Amino acid sequence: MSVKDMMLALCVVVVWGVNFVVIKLGLHDMPPFLLAGLRFALVAFPAIFFVKRPQIPLHWLIVYGMTISFGQFAFLFLAIKLGMPAGLASLVLQAQAFFTLLLGALLLAEKLRWNHIAGILVATLGMFMLATAGMEGQTTAGITLTTMMLTLAAALSWGLGNITNKIILRNRKVPVMSLVVWSALVPIVPFFACSWWFDGEAAIVTSLLHISLQTLLALIYLAFIATIVGYAIWGNLLGRYETWRVAPLSLLVPVVGILSAALVLDETLSAQEILGASVIILGLLVNVFGGMVSQRLWVRT
Repeated sequence: MSVKDMMLALCVVVVWGVNFVVIKLGLHDMPPFLLAGLRFALVAFPAIFFVKRPQIPLHWLIVYGMTISFGQFAFLFLAIKLGMPAGLASLVLQAQAFFTLLLGALLLAEKLRWNHIAGILVATLGMFMLATAGMEGQTTAGITLTTMMLTLAAALSWGLGNITNKIILRNRKVPVMSLVVWSALVPIVPFFACSWWFDGEAAIVTSLLHISLQTLLALIYLAFIATIVGYAIWGNLLGRYETWRVAPLSLLVPVVGILSAALVLDETLSAQEILGASVIILGLLVNVFGGMVSQRLWVRT
């Protein structure tokens, strides 16, 4: 990978890591479902007038939009609104990698390797440590069992979206931006409907009439920088390089998320949370690099 492309990849990693802090800031003055609905409305419009619709069956576009867009961000935004630390949310959400592996084995008959199973077990231990820290009050960041489970539900939704994406791409090539932009249409109505149902008309009207500059900037960042620009660059890199060169860089996203949350939001972690977060990162590393390391060791012997 060239130096220029490596820098572009790292820029996307930083953008996606800071994304969680921006979500937290945007939720200060706006209900979670309304913020999410506006975010995807800005992703879809006016982009759909310039980006060609993906040549896939409508039902798969709907399934993709309802899982990776609606399900993921409904649970994630609600978890952060209820107090889930932005930094830890960026880390726990990476459980999507393990959910994708398990769902792939269950639904697509894909084979799990030893490093996948080991990574899942190690990361699960780290998740348990984070959850028990919240339940036992050994936390300085406000994590609870409820927010933990909501964030894991977001990761599961992301995993379902990944499996849907695999099915979509089995027999056809779909441009990344086409899928991102057009699938953004799917969750808009469900998000607004959920906001109306849970928050009420008065809360929606008040939030829109008194929208703050901070919330506006957060929406611009979430829709245009994190989503459109971020996915455009990442998709371009994946199209020009082998997946193994690009994908592992996403492991840096939670590192950026935790550091940016500490700097901007003054989030701090207890000793048990730091240990739990470290164990989760170890599980992710085993999952991604364990197979390559063991293969090289086997070749040398």
